[in-house]
Amino acid sequence: MFKAHKSHVLRCGHLDCILAYPMNVLAISGSPSATSKTLRLLDPLEQALNAADIELRRVSVSDFPAEAALLARFDHPAVQGFHRQLAQASGVVVLTPVYQSAYAGALKVLLDLIPEGGLAGKPVLPLVSGGSAGHLLAVDYALKPVLSALKASEIHQGVFAVSGDISVDADGGLALAPALRARLDEAAQLFASQLSARRRAQQAPASWSGLRVCL
Repeated sequence: MFKAHKSHVLRCGHLDCILAYPMNVLAISGSPSATSKTLRLLDPLEQALNAADIELRRVSVSDFPAEAALLARFDHPAVQGFHRQLAQASGVVVLTPVYQSAYAGALKVLLDLIPEGGLAGKPVLPLVSGGSAGHLLAVDYALKPVLSALKASEIHQGVFAVSGDISVDADGGLALAPALRARLDEAAQLFASQLSARRRAQQAPASWSGLRVCL
């Protein structure tokens, strides 16, 4: 479910001043299984983001009541919570397996819950898995046009992983083919560096810009 990150609280006289940080990225998962290999593609990314003091949050279709998700009930508290998380995110990661040359239906459900222009100003990194490299076209011809329509500021090249290049042992240990690991590390470092540069640019005008006073 949705998790609120820990805020740093400063006492300013009789007021609580809450500095809302660290920067965060929202991972939107189109994988219906919590043990999906596709989800494990997040592991190297989360390490790179954490090293840059950027928090990774996650949301999947299982976080929503069926009626709210399938009927796109924008008035439902769970959907409104998703909108708040999306608004607070500095970047977005989209994960999906590819089935029969199309991204997962569960991801479509989540993308339909994003309001018009909901990705405006946010870079997006797609992480996709499929049975063969032939499914790569699903990213360019099916997924990226949808992200563009939602006004993503930049859609990264992303990483496509052939399912056979991802393995998980009985203890949950992750093993990636060397070439896949290298591509994931490169994409993660680029994404984290871009977000860190944005944070520095935003903080430069005024160090108090992120300070919110709660009465």
